[in-house]
Amino acid sequence: MRHRLDLAEAMLGERAQLSNINGIRQEVMDEFDIVLTQMPYVGGAASRMSDFFMRLMGFMAISRVLRRHGVPLSVIGDIERETYKAQLLTVPESERLAAGREFLSPENQALVREQAAKSTTDSHREEFPGDFAYDFVEPGPGDDFEFGIDYKACGFCKFAACHGDKEILPNICGLDFDAYATRGIHLERTQTLAGGASHCNFRFSRLPADQAGGAGPSTTD
Repeated sequence: MRHRLDLAEAMLGERAQLSNINGIRQEVMDEFDIVLTQMPYVGGAASRMSDFFMRLMGFMAISRVLRRHGVPLSVIGDIERETYKAQLLTVPESERLAAGREFLSPENQALVREQAAKSTTDSHREEFPGDFAYDFVEPGPGDDFEFGIDYKACGFCKFAACHGDKEILPNICGLDFDAYATRGIHLERTQTLAGGASHCNFRFSRLPADQAGGAGPSTTD
């Protein structure tokens, strides 16, 4: 979080038109403490979704504080996306691309398939009510993606509904594109639960070699 705030500092002054940056930083860290107490437990290291919560929940704190200071949601979204991309790009390219290859690997697809099946069971939903529920999607004839995930229930949507953060959700959704692009993965997504759809349709494929390692144009829903 402190690293993110370092990266965002200039934008907080130039784009958000905020003056007391040190005060804003402290407000965000205080709000982050609150967010951490609110974050649902979804199984710890045994669940792939724990990492999603841990990486992105801090943006809830940033958004809450900037909203309280009257910063428009569109500006908040721009600041968060550019900050997140800058932070992701501090990781060496070789490490990011290796992580992307691992994500698309048969071994990880098998893990996602297994955890997807578990996520929709009544026992899992009862034990972890704040978790995601999703289906693994196999490519069909003519499809050009390697695999997909249809999220039927979103942990961030549940969190936002409980804590009054629904306006923030589109900005959180927008972070996904750079997160995958910096690892050499193309994400195609045409709808989200946050946007009112029945599910979020994530489709993953490899970026061309000349685009891998950087982040392409961000797309939001």
